[in-house]
Parts: sequence; structure tokens; C-alpha cells
Amino acid sequence: MISVCTYCGVGCEIDAQINNGKIEKIMPVKNGKSSGGELCIKGRYGFEFLNHKITKHLVSYKFIENNKDNLPFELAVRLANLYEYDDKFYEAPYSLALDLAAWKLKDILKKYTPNHIACIGGARTSIESAWFFQHFARNVLKTPNVDNCARICHSPSLSGLKMSIGEGASSVEFDEIFKADVIFIIGSNTTQAHPMVASRIIKAKRRGAKVIVADVREIPIMKFADISVILPFESNLLFLNAVAREMIEKDLINKEFIEKRCVKYEEYKENILKHPDSKEYFEKLKGFEYISKQIEDIAKLISKNKTIFTWGLGVTEHIDATEAVNAISNLAMLSGNFGKGAGVLPLRGQNNVQGACDVGCLPYYGPDYTLPEKIGLMTPDVIEHIRDGRIKAIINMGEDILHVHPNLNKIKKAFENLEFLMVMEVMRSEITEKADIVFGVKSAYEKTGVYVNAERRLHLSTPLVECNMPDDWEVLADISKKMGTEFDFKTSEDVFNECKKEVQRFKGATYERLRKKPLCWPVSVDGGDSPVLHTESFSTPDGKGHFHYHPYHLRGEIKDLLEGKRKWYLNTGRELPQYNNAAQTKPSEKLTKKYGEDILLVNEIHKNEISEFVKLRSKHGESNVLKVKFTKTVRPFTLYTTFHFAKSNINALFGDEHDHKVKTARFKSVEVEVINVNN
Repeated sequence: MISVCTYCGVGCEIDAQINNGKIEKIMPVKNGKSSGGELCIKGRYGFEFLNHKITKHLVSYKFIENNKDNLPFELAVRLANLYEYDDKFYEAPYSLALDLAAWKLKDILKKYTPNHIACIGGARTSIESAWFFQHFARNVLKTPNVDNCARICHSPSLSGLKMSIGEGASSVEFDEIFKADVIFIIGSNTTQAHPMVASRIIKAKRRGAKVIVADVREIPIMKFADISVILPFESNLLFLNAVAREMIEKDLINKEFIEKRCVKYEEYKENILKHPDSKEYFEKLKGFEYISKQIEDIAKLISKNKTIFTWGLGVTEHIDATEAVNAISNLAMLSGNFGKGAGVLPLRGQNNVQGACDVGCLPYYGPDYTLPEKIGLMTPDVIEHIRDGRIKAIINMGEDILHVHPNLNKIKKAFENLEFLMVMEVMRSEITEKADIVFGVKSAYEKTGVYVNAERRLHLSTPLVECNMPDDWEVLADISKKMGTEFDFKTSEDVFNECKKEVQRFKGATYERLRKKPLCWPVSVDGGDSPVLHTESFSTPDGKGHFHYHPYHLRGEIKDLLEGKRKWYLNTGRELPQYNNAAQTKPSEKLTKKYGEDILLVNEIHKNEISEFVKLRSKHGESNVLKVKFTKTVRPFTLYTTFHFAKSNINALFGDEHDHKVKTARFKSVEVEVINVNN
């Protein structure tokens, strides 16, 4: 049985061995286009969640208690069909859960306005459900407030690339890595977060490609790097601007490409030369003086060779993330690196986060990145509106806001103000525990649907096992019918065909064609796809690449270095065996044996002052107890941990600091206090 892995943005093809209606084994597809014929440990063993998923529809005791006196008679008498499920929920027949949800939504709309409702989610499910989700929000509920988890990962990639090259997505497919002379990686722990991309990079290195890696700590992919740059926290933009300035000052730019394909270069050049963002800046930072020479070497490498620039959340989860992504795009334009074996490759985090954005699960873009009739609220603004009573209800589809978002103390307190929280989920998680109504839905391994990965490739996922739960879009369609809007969709294919009417980049993609092979958008009417973009012109209105200069602003660790201060700074990320909130991976014994708790990495120079167990405290909140591992891979006074397990409460440490333009949280740097504890 061939389908698609449900985890990261690589979107690997999988081959499942089924026995008695259950997955017995998952193997790589030998000729897998995205996987490269390989699978990581999550792809192989991360299916055991199917034995632990939500198999009932749930209504909370609290919801019934708060609403029983207001229910219409015909609904009130049906409460006898509720059965105790656990200490928080009743088990409800699907029809009753639907009627209760539809009644409450109508009640909210009657008492308030559509603007008092927000819909959040979409990146963990299919194109069909993501498109229908935003359609339900905008056209059934009439609310503009729709968003997805790109808000906490790659929204800056969309905004940063769109302003320069017109398309906020990868310009190359993964296999173009094999055609590159240089692979420039910044802010991506690629072997852990996107292992099948890392596999390609390692193979390309062995074939002769040069590899540049820049990060704030020593990461495994650096074993294969020709140049490894250990950066101070929050210095991405400074570093990228310094490389660009070096190229301009040493005349290492591709003048022909710039003159033919770009605009605003002279203004960009004037600005970058008059600001202090240069290699000399690093010479003033104690312990980082060597970066100046590395900048010279990097500028020479990327100016003379076909280069692919790739990055992850180590770039996008900062307050100047949009500007840093735009600076990467500037480097690609300065060096003329767009085409075969050259371009930009943002490594998306979730299996359908690219697709969720493509179909309009964003407050400021509708399907196909059209402008919506009304701009809605980004998730951080939704939280503020919940706090002050301007948002009364949340419809949540597969996004564990109460675990993976920042400033958890604030968010959890805000959610207490909601009148209604409806969740569609595969697994119990922090947000399901606070929900009024939980609809159990099919997982990716149990349904038919299209997913769009980080290389813009559309994969058709087919069911590996049977499931009697509804798909997300089916729940929404059934609620819509109860609210007076009926849709004539019988299958996921019907929904996809309707979606394509609004999303032109998918127009030539059909289920029939996708059954034969996955396709990179834009897909033409005849089925031709586009593995490489921007070979002749860019996707901007004038077809040109637009240069923009954004100066670095002094803060954080760099400011401390210049002032001779030492403070503790925390950085977070993923480890290979677990995935995001670990809801789907922790049920796998093989995965949890590899990594079963969030571990704090501390430089071994601190062994005499840091105990085996600690808590971390910031001005925003406090973690729970963390086990310490001493290592050389993090610098003194810098810390690293994962955020996979809710019990660690890691995201309570982060506040509301976010990207200036799209409000993606500053997850990659927070000042903390280390508190030794006896465990």
C-alpha cells in the first residue's frame, strides 16, 4: 500500500505492509521522488499512534453544565444519549455532537458578530480539509480570522521571499541539490528536522559539492561542512548582510544577472555600504573574530558556483526573520543563483504547511495568495482578542496551541475566557483537554487527500487502513448543513476539484495524474509540472527580482558581548525521533526509547555550577524540571533543549516578541535564569 508520510515537510512516499487491517511495517518506496528511496526513523516507526488515537466524539461536562439551560428542547432531550467517557468528557453520537456544535456557533453569531470567531489550523491535514476550513470560516461563519501553524514556523519565509522574488516557496525540488556546487545551510538542524534532505546533502558532498553550515551551536550536519560558522544568538541578519557587503565590495557579484533580472540594486548597494553590517563587526565580538575570514571565504564560494540556499526555523523564529529571509534572497540574486542546481529552499516543518498556505489558511491571503475581501487576525492577535473578550469562539483543526505556541501561561489564561472551543483532532493533546467539543477525525494514514511538501510537490495520500471516523472537511460540511449552507461534496476528490477552481497553481493536478506521480506546482492544464522556478523571470508583477536592504538592530547576546556581560540564553529545536508536540510519536516504543524526554544541553565548562536537574525561568514563565546533559556542542552560557513534551512547559519561557511583519514567535533566543533543583 503506497501513501505519504504524515510527519515533516519532506513528504516522503511510504509503502505499508498491512496485516489483518493494521499496519505491520512501513518501508521506503524505492523510486520515491521526495524521499529519495529512504525513510527516517519516524517514517518507519511512527505509525503506532493509530492504536491510541481518538475514536469517539466528545463533549465536555463543563460545556453541558454551562449550556443546558439555554438548549432548545429538541436538543436538551437528546442529552440522554451522552455517556460518561472519562473525568472530563461525555461520549456523544456524531449527530448529537454536530447539532451541539452548530447550535453553539449559531448562538455565538446571534449574540455577537462573525468577527468574534477565529479558525486556527490546517497544516496537519490534507489540502481538501485545509481549503474547506478557510472556506467554512470565510463563507459559512463569515469571519476573516483564519490562520495556521505557519504562524509559528515559516510565515517569514513567505513574506521575505514574496517581497523579492514574488513567490514565498522553494524555487527548486530536493533533487536539484545533486546539481549544486555549493549548499549553504543556515538555521537548519537538517539531519534531525529534515533527514531525507540531509541525506541528499551528504551524498552531494561525497560527489564533490561544498557545504556551508551556519548555526548557533554545533550540529551533526557540520561534520560534512567545508565551512562551519558558529554564530552568536540572533545574528543571522548581521551575518547575511555582511556576506552580501563582502560580495559587493570585492566585486564578486553577477552583474549580468543583476542588470537583466533585478531592480533596485543601486539603492540596495548604497544602503548596505553605509551601514555597519560587515565582516568587521564580528571582529569586535570576543570569541567570534574568526567569522570575518569565513565571510570572505563564503562570499567567494557562492559567487563562483551554483548554490542552493536552505534554511529552517533557526532563521524564521526571530524578530527580524522576514528581513533575514529577504537577505538570503538578496544573496541568491547577487550571485545569480536561480535555475538548475541553484535557488532558495526553505525547509517547511509540517507535512502540509506549504499546502495550507497555498489554499488560503492565512488571515491576509485567500486561496492562491489572492487578497481576501477582509484581512483577519494573526494568531497572536487572536489571543489578545480572546483576553479582552473580542473573540468568543475558536474552531481548531489539528494545531495544539496550548503546547506549541509561545507564552503558554498567557494563552492558557486567555483560553479560560472562551465561550466555545471546538477541536478536530487525531490524538488527545493539551488543546483537546480544554475543548468543549472534540471531533475525532481520520489521520493521514486513514484517508484520501493531497499534501504539498516543502518542494511544492503535490502527493496523493491513500488510506492504508480503514477508519470509521469522518475527515476534517466532512465534519465542517456537516456543521455547515446544520447552519443552513449545504455542499454537494461526496468525496475528497470533489473537494479537491472545487479547490482547484480557486487555486490556479494546482489546475493541472488531478487525482488520476497524482496516482501516477507527484507533481510540483504550478501544474499546467496538460499536467506538466515545475520542479524549478524563476529560470527566466520572477513571479513579481514586473518579473524582476527586487533588492531590499534591512539593517541589523543591536540586541541580545551581541549587545552583551560588546558590553562584556554574560547571561544565559536558551535555544530550542527538534530531535529526530519525536515530532512537534510528540502526540503521534510518543506512542511508538521504538521512538520514545530513542528520545523520551526533553533534555537540556549545557556546556561542560559549567559542570561545577549546574546540577543534574534544573528549572529554567524567564520573565514570562518557568519550565518544569529538566535533566541536564553536559556537552561541547553548545557554547558557554548558551543552552539548548527540545519542546516535544508538554510536561516540560518549555514554551512558557517565551514571550510575545515576534517577527516584525508576520508575528512569528522569537523561539530561538530567550534570556533565562538557571535554577538548580534536587530531584
